[in-house]
Amino acid sequence: MQTRRQVVGNQVYFVVSDFAPMLEDVLKGLYYAPFEEGFAKAFPANTPHLDPIYANFQRHMPDLILQAAGLQPARWEACLLALLERIEGQGLVWYLVGSGALAARGFAVQPHDIDLVVQEQGTSRMADLLLDCLVEPVSDSRGWIWDWFGRGFLHTRLEWVGEVNKQAEQDGPNDFGPTALARCEPIHWKGYTINVPPLDLQLAVSERRGLTARVEMIRAAMQGE
Repeated sequence: MQTRRQVVGNQVYFVVSDFAPMLEDVLKGLYYAPFEEGFAKAFPANTPHLDPIYANFQRHMPDLILQAAGLQPARWEACLLALLERIEGQGLVWYLVGSGALAARGFAVQPHDIDLVVQEQGTSRMADLLLDCLVEPVSDSRGWIWDWFGRGFLHTRLEWVGEVNKQAEQDGPNDFGPTALARCEPIHWKGYTINVPPLDLQLAVSERRGLTARVEMIRAAMQGE
């Protein structure tokens, strides 16, 4: 697997090439598009800190892709612990979502990454705290279901979104939309307090995704409460 940076006009492309065909769907899932014998994502050429971010991309992207494909173990616990150590006392308002939230609760799931929702004013601060492990610049996604998106690699893939809006719930409540934010619950993990979505919302998401084993685990836990 190879990576490179290519400038086209006022855009800089972070490119991945020479990868196994089985990884193509993984790259598409990471929102990389076909580009000159590879897949790439474009960023404005005047983006701050683009040189160190590309260096991180070059160093970490092969492992990130292989972990996303399930070909290497995702070190989610190391990622979450390192994140908590970095952001403690920084005043950020955030919560953990997805399979990471279930794993932190003690469910027998294996996250492929760590996903966070951050209040908008904390999005750039999060990027500053993670600058040495950003593999992409924080993207302006206004007009979508969230306003900001960030991706890093801290032992495993770490992603966060900022300012999720009501469009995120057009198919019903989920574990990262405004309803989840209003109903977050604190849990204790390795000496830290983490906010996570309520189990009924994670159950609804798992049912919509057809994750039968996960649905059964969550239902059993809710019945035992």
